[in-house]
Amino acid sequence: MEVKVLSPIPRPEPKAVEVPPAPRKVWVVYEVKPGDALEAIARRFGVDPRHILWSSGLKDARLYPGQRLLIPIVDQEADAPPRLPPGVEAYRVRPGDTLEAIAKRFGVSLLDLVSANPTLESLDRLVAGSELYIPRKAKGLVVALGEGQTLLDLAERFGLSPVELARANGVKDPLALRPGDRVLIPGVQAKTTYERLLAKQEAERRARLEAERRRQEELRRLAEERRRQEALRQAQAQRRQAQASRPQVRRVSYREGGMRWPLSGFRITTYFGQRGAFQRYHTGIDLAAPYGTPIVAAKAGRVEVAGWSSWGYGFHVVLDHGGGLETLYAHMSRIAVRPGEWVEAGQVIGYVGSTGWSTGPHLHFEVRVNGLVKNPLSYLP
Repeated sequence: MEVKVLSPIPRPEPKAVEVPPAPRKVWVVYEVKPGDALEAIARRFGVDPRHILWSSGLKDARLYPGQRLLIPIVDQEADAPPRLPPGVEAYRVRPGDTLEAIAKRFGVSLLDLVSANPTLESLDRLVAGSELYIPRKAKGLVVALGEGQTLLDLAERFGLSPVELARANGVKDPLALRPGDRVLIPGVQAKTTYERLLAKQEAERRARLEAERRRQEELRRLAEERRRQEALRQAQAQRRQAQASRPQVRRVSYREGGMRWPLSGFRITTYFGQRGAFQRYHTGIDLAAPYGTPIVAAKAGRVEVAGWSSWGYGFHVVLDHGGGLETLYAHMSRIAVRPGEWVEAGQVIGYVGSTGWSTGPHLHFEVRVNGLVKNPLSYLP
């Protein structure tokens, strides 16, 4: 017997079905009046009488005056935009809009605009696409009706007559208002909110000014720093140019009579040679240093002179290094060697002072060869 295997019958793919959201249901509390009948009440509210029975927990349709019924009503307008009071219209904010410009465009004050929109966070910044309420014909505070709140609650809160509040909002049936609907409170303005937003605006303005002031100070500081750096570069370039134009001296080794610096921590204030058209020839170099700085022998030799000079050197020392080479150290505050004494290179022979023809503490240092002055820089390292 031949058995045939049948392939399974393909089943269609299930289709996605979009299920609409369940309708929102609310209950209206109704107090039975004399002469009321269940059928008549059901027709008035457009519901099935059985639904009133189920919601109110009734076993039959018999009613008596004063009895409270729960009437279930499907809210078909749950997604509808909130109801606005007469004379108030919604405006969609456009890019570039400001609160002040909108107020001028519709001929209302900023306070009126804030009172109609008491949840505003700023007088300067508006979000494009957001919604503002414009009080065109009605002025007052516009509030949203809260969940479980009624017009009677708002009237009691603001001390108004319920009839007056209903008339201002064009409401004939207070039960027709839903949570989120806007209610106009006539004669009330959001002055506290307006003053808070003004203070916030002023604080933000001051913060912007302070930030701009700091930015300008930082720009000035950076500009001053650039000018200082440029002046420093120019001064360094001028010094390099001056050094390049100064006559170059030939450096010699210690074998040729080279020496060591007689001071440490000094700066050269006057160089060897002609100092100016009408100034006398300078026979050495001047090394400025603090008063009392030790002066050492630039080269080993014998002390030839150690004492006071009548030629303006003040207290000075002359060392004889042999071969006609001599060094002179002038304007000392104190001498540490005696004539005829032998000193080694680097040995202290005196201290910086300002004796003789001197305008401040420094060492005048000379190099002489066979009685002729030479440029000391030619002998120093």
